[in-house]
Amino acid sequence: MSGIFAMTGSIDDEKMNHVLHSMKHRGPDKGGDTLLDSFHLGHQQLSIVGVNERKQPISNENKTKWIVVDGEIFNYQDLKKQLREATTFLTKSDSEVLLKLYEAQGAQAVKHLDGMFAFVIVDTEQNTFMAARDTLGIKPLYYGNDKEGNMVFASELKTLYLVTEDVHEFPPGHYYTPEEGFIAYRHIHQPDAEHLFSENKVSEIMGGIRDQLDRAVQKSLIADVEVGLLLSGGLDSSLIALLAQEQSKMNQPMKSFCVGSENSEDVIRAREVAEEIGTDHYEYIFTEQELIDHLPEVIYHLESYDSSLVRSAIPSFFVSKLAAEHVKVILSGEGADELFSGYSYLKGIKNTQKLNEELVRIINTLHNISLQRSDRMSMAHSVELRVPFLDLEVIDYALKIPADLKLKDGKVEKWILRNAYDGRLEDNIIWRDKAEFSEGSGALNILESYAESQYSDQELEEANSENDWVRSKQELLYYNIFKEYFPQSSVLSTVGHWATS
Repeated sequence: MSGIFAMTGSIDDEKMNHVLHSMKHRGPDKGGDTLLDSFHLGHQQLSIVGVNERKQPISNENKTKWIVVDGEIFNYQDLKKQLREATTFLTKSDSEVLLKLYEAQGAQAVKHLDGMFAFVIVDTEQNTFMAARDTLGIKPLYYGNDKEGNMVFASELKTLYLVTEDVHEFPPGHYYTPEEGFIAYRHIHQPDAEHLFSENKVSEIMGGIRDQLDRAVQKSLIADVEVGLLLSGGLDSSLIALLAQEQSKMNQPMKSFCVGSENSEDVIRAREVAEEIGTDHYEYIFTEQELIDHLPEVIYHLESYDSSLVRSAIPSFFVSKLAAEHVKVILSGEGADELFSGYSYLKGIKNTQKLNEELVRIINTLHNISLQRSDRMSMAHSVELRVPFLDLEVIDYALKIPADLKLKDGKVEKWILRNAYDGRLEDNIIWRDKAEFSEGSGALNILESYAESQYSDQELEEANSENDWVRSKQELLYYNIFKEYFPQSSVLSTVGHWATS
């Protein structure tokens, strides 16, 4: 997990120092830059796999190819075995495996990766380069051109804006080369009707869910450092915590983390889950004033003003801060609602094809909504967050499940997922109603009341006429803070939005 920067051409030492400092929160363990003939690379590293290896950028033996990577390649050991006969590895890093795969296959190497990643590889011998981002956009990447025409890449907007005001989000599931431009190498789509599971095979489908999720959690536990758990007490995080605790190879219980206001539902439920599954549980109770005081810091790191995103980011910010005191990696239940139809507005969709159209749409928008929140809030505190539900094989499997099994009788959301684990946890956990993270943690009411006291209806109307995505007083509060940090007009195209404010 890291902060990466790469460009054709170069910048001076003073500006590079600013670049590295702007993304140090993404990787405080090691950092530095490498100036090549036609490229300039910068990197801040959070060491998770191969923690004692040399810092990035990593080169091949003759120093003609270099790589900077943010993220984790979960299948790097399998890829390494395939490459071992044809190449020599200089490190134990998963990042070097990616570089060697590129040497062997060129840009097509990205199609073989299983993980969450954004990377840039430069080839000084051929004077070319490649940039790529994972299928869902779990890891961030932005790009633009400076005034000299150099192409620039960075993990976060705040870093890229130090070099250029021309900023764009790098599209998920794509790679880029100067020769080919942007190429979509993989995307999420709904399965054909003949590949859907039969509604009569409920037992087999539930068994498949358990098998797929077990494998995804096992992948997510790959690390040379301790892994912890985000635990809100809801179904999704509780299932991931249960499976991780069962699969953990540590000699002591895994650590779980929860935050909320005093006596909020998330805090109470998370304690119950932690006691039932036996985690070493930590919690932090935030005050109303703390939420308000930390809003600027949250929005600075989040790089968005979307109301739903910001209010869910605040408890994420606090829980990541708590986790960072104990671990470097955390697992989250993010993604289950998108796979198993967990949102209330989906309850009226009974046709599997129509439901899948909407599920695929929201899955493909996660990169600048909830995945952006997950990445930015965890990395603000130098913690890597992993999302087992969004494993590509789990997604593929879940989209084959008929709508009637996800929304039983059109009322119970995530019915098939709940039943797959019925009896593994107490009923009040398995069958708990869904609550928005900000609602369960107690943050929602605090923020709504505060925003209402800050602006008049007239001020909201004026702001909405300037930017129609400022839809509420709460959003106006966030927007004004956001523009203090990101005044450039180009930034608005990078902001993702939920359907409601």
